[in-house]
This record gives sequence, C-alpha cells and structure tokens, in this order.
Amino acid sequence: MEHLTQILLLLSIAIAVVVTFQRLHVPTSLGYLLVGVILGPHTLGPTVSVPELEKLAEFGVVFLLFTIGLNFSLPQLQALRHQIFGLGTGQVVFTTLLVGIVAWLAGFPVAVAFVFGAAFAQSSTTIIASILKERGEDNTQHGRLGIAMSVFQDVTAVPFIVIIPVLGTSVSAGVLAGSLGWALAKAMLAFALVFIAGRWLLRPLFHIISEQRSLEIFTLAVLLIALLAAWTTNNLGLSLAFGAFLAGMMLGETEFRHQVESSIRPFRDVLLGLFFIGIGMRFDPTAIPPIWHWALVGALLILASKTLIVAAMLCRTGVDNQVAWRTGLLLSVGGEFGLALIAIALDSNVIEGQQAQIAITSVLLSMIAGAVLIRFNGVIASRLVSTSHAETPSIPELPETSEQQVVIGGYGRVGHTIAVLLHSFGIPFVAFDIDPKRVAQGRADGFPVYYGDISDPELLAAIHVERASLIVLTTDDPTKALHALAYLRRNCPQVPVVARARDLETSAKLLQAGAVYAYPEAIEASLRLGAAALQILRVPSDVIDQEIQGIRDLGYKPVLEDEPDKQEKAAH
Repeated sequence: MEHLTQILLLLSIAIAVVVTFQRLHVPTSLGYLLVGVILGPHTLGPTVSVPELEKLAEFGVVFLLFTIGLNFSLPQLQALRHQIFGLGTGQVVFTTLLVGIVAWLAGFPVAVAFVFGAAFAQSSTTIIASILKERGEDNTQHGRLGIAMSVFQDVTAVPFIVIIPVLGTSVSAGVLAGSLGWALAKAMLAFALVFIAGRWLLRPLFHIISEQRSLEIFTLAVLLIALLAAWTTNNLGLSLAFGAFLAGMMLGETEFRHQVESSIRPFRDVLLGLFFIGIGMRFDPTAIPPIWHWALVGALLILASKTLIVAAMLCRTGVDNQVAWRTGLLLSVGGEFGLALIAIALDSNVIEGQQAQIAITSVLLSMIAGAVLIRFNGVIASRLVSTSHAETPSIPELPETSEQQVVIGGYGRVGHTIAVLLHSFGIPFVAFDIDPKRVAQGRADGFPVYYGDISDPELLAAIHVERASLIVLTTDDPTKALHALAYLRRNCPQVPVVARARDLETSAKLLQAGAVYAYPEAIEASLRLGAAALQILRVPSDVIDQEIQGIRDLGYKPVLEDEPDKQEKAAH
C-alpha cells in the first residue's frame, strides 16, 4: 500500500493528459510521454517511483510485438515478401546505414551509431494514420503506401531487438561477431520451437478452450501463450518481445486471430502506455542545453534521410514523383518504436545517459516536426517536384465528347480481358493499376494503361471521371472497390459502374454501394458452364439465356444450397 498514492496520482494525470490529447487529435503516445516527463525525477513537482510498475511496463513492448506478429503470419509474410523485403526492409536498412555512418563520422562509437541508425529508421504509425484520417488522406495512394511501410518497419525492427542487447556485452570485433552469430542461431532455434508448438499444439489447444465458450478462459490462455513464448526466448538469452512476436505469428495463422487480438488489446494498450510513461521519465529537460545542437542535427537527419530514401526508392519502382515525395514526407516522422529501441539499448548498457538523451530528444523533435510535414505533405511535395513535373508521365484526362469512353480499375486477368473486348469493338478506354509490372505489360500490349489507384479520390478527380460513359471495377480488393464506389456515387451518380465480385456476399455489398452489376465470379462461371452443356444438348439459346437471367434476378437463390441440403450432406 506504500505506493498507492503514487499510483493514484499517475492514473489521474494520465487520464487528464490523454483525454486532452485525444480532444486535440494528438496521438496518445505523445500524451503518455508527457505524463512521464511531468512525473519524472528531472522536473519540478511530484515524482512517481514505483519499481513494480517499471517492471510491468516492459511487457508493453512484449504485447505490442505479439499483436504485430498476429498481423504478419507466415502466409502473409510470403504474400507480402516483395513489399516487406523490398520497400519496407530497404528503407530501414538504408536509413540505418546512412544515419549510422553519419553518427560514426561524428565521433560516436560504432555500437552507439548503430543504435542511432536503428532508432532513427522507425516511423510512428499512430501519428501517420491519425493525421491522414483527420485530413481524409488515409485512402489515397500515398496514404496507403505510408501506412503500409510504417507497419512493415515494425516487422523489420524485430532483428534489432535481437542484436542490440548483444552489443552491450561484446568488446572486440571477433567476440562481437561470435556473439551476434550465436544470438542469431538461438533466434533460429526459438523460431523452430515456437513454429513446432504453433503447428502441433496451439490450434488444438484453442479449439478445446473455445468449446468452453468462456471469454475469461480464452483471455487467460492468450496471456499464457504470449508470456510462455517470451519466457522461452528470454531463457535463450534473447528478448522477451522476440518470443511474443513469434507466438503472434503462429496464432496469426489460425482462425482465432481476431479474437486473440481483441483479448490482448486492453493489456497491450495499458502496458504500452506505462512503457511510454517510463521513457518520458528518462527524458531530462535540463540536459538539453549542452546537447541541443546534437539533438537538432539528429532530428534534421531523421527527417531528411527518410524523406529522400523513401522518395528515391518509390521513384525507382515507377511510382509518380509527387506520390513518392508525399510518401517520403509521411515516413519522415520519428517513431515510438525508435524510443523503445533506445530504451532497450540503455538498459543493455549499449549507450550511456547523455547519448540516450540526444537520441530521445532527436526522435521527439522529429515527431513534432514530422507531424507538420505530414499535415502539409501535398503542398511541400508540389513544390519539390515542380521542376521535374514535366518528366513525369501525366495522368490522362477524359475529354469532353459524346463518344463512349470507359474507365477500367485494375489491369489484372479480368481487366485485361475487358480491355481486349473493348479494343476489338473500337470503344476507347483507359485502365489503371497499382502494379508497375501490369502497367508495363498493358502498355506493351499497346493499351492506354497507367499507374494509379482507382480508389484514390485525387486520381478520379484528376481524370474527370464524371465524363466517363462507364466504369468497370475489376480490382480483386473489395475494399478498394467499395471506396471507389462511394466516391463515384457521391460525385458522379450518373455514371454507371460494373464491378467484379468474387462471391455472392461481395456482390451484395457492391450492389448496395451503387454498382449496376456485380456478378459473383464463381457462380457465373458455373452458370456459363451449365449453359454450354445445355447448348450441346440442343436446348435453344434464347431459352438458356432466359433461364440464366431468371436465376440472376432471383439473387442466385435457385443455385445456392439451402440449409436442409447442407444438413443432409453433412449427415452422409
């Protein structure tokens, strides 16, 4: 009970600050950092010192990595390998190298320079997402690219969690290389153990637990698995967070992923808040005067390096110059995960107090300045690319004419087929896709295919989509199709939209959103196959067409299995 007064004080100030920050639309992570500064030992006023809370706060990063692992299971990592090992990893690697070399040339030891590079390479997903949502840019091309790359940074930061603690225990280069090699070997062993356990134990275990229909037992099981995996890697000499990340990856492959994430979120948010409060307590405002110039240079280095590296990488992939610069400006902001890496390095004796103050202050300054850059990314990017804008392939505008003209959203298998049909009838069209390879293939085919996201309101406005005679949404992402439909129905309801649908559920959503037609592929393929069979059996074509259209008009109910049929089949 001796710490109860301090705990009450901590909770009261935390609630007041976080509520204020939420009302001001400022990320709550900054609010928790401010709470730590207010209640820390380096500022005037009350000081909170509860060792038990400090130990408990370490599990905030553990549960954060656990939830990140849930969203990046092995199949998802395989599917996103080009983005993760391309754009996401490339940005982190190049930024770490550039910042590390600059810090080393400035006189910092190699290990400290590496920590600076790793910490400065991170960006704040919460700041990026919150400002983009506030400005209505979360569904734009640069918004999605920025959020995706910032999330990928969390995954690519996992090796840093393994490497940084080793840097504090080695002296010579030979010993360092051996320690890192041994740490990586233990990381592989931990991955194998968790992988085997996940494949053979976790799914059956959660099946048994879910049969009890008790949310309490389910939550306890989630906590047990996350902490058990963390305990395993900790006993192997690795970090607690690394084990939690591996456990999250394994559970991410199961059908229980969403419920697991829902169960762990309250613990994660509260403990992560305590973690950021702990980082804020380490921040010493009185230490700024001797290091202010280093902190300012560090903040500028964070902002400039990530902006330039991301913009250059995206330009090389064929992304529009302005989109590339806007994405770079989004990712220029410092990140909470960078602060977490600094705390790990400080606890592992890799960096000393003054060096940690430089790094923390640099990241905090970049988070403040980066928020401004994100808010005005469009204006800044327009000025940056004004001189080279002529070199960028312009997005075509639909002309003001009575001639039929079609916009195709997505140039995959379906989009290509529709383009061929339109071309054969001499109907003009323009197609958009976000895959540079598909764009290149379309242009090689001699078709007007351009790089662009059909759900981007800015793109639709730029091409004057209201002049189109028809819009065909062939993207296989129903979310993008629904976003595009929302814009089209709001701004040009006179333009008919035909959409691709994978199944009946997606078809219903697209029709409800305003599509004129949204045929479910699987059922339509079955109907066409049946029509071909009837034609071979000499059934008149007009009778076949009438029957198929009747099935469509009834919402495909005649060809769907009803519950009695399903139960009868299950019984057999």
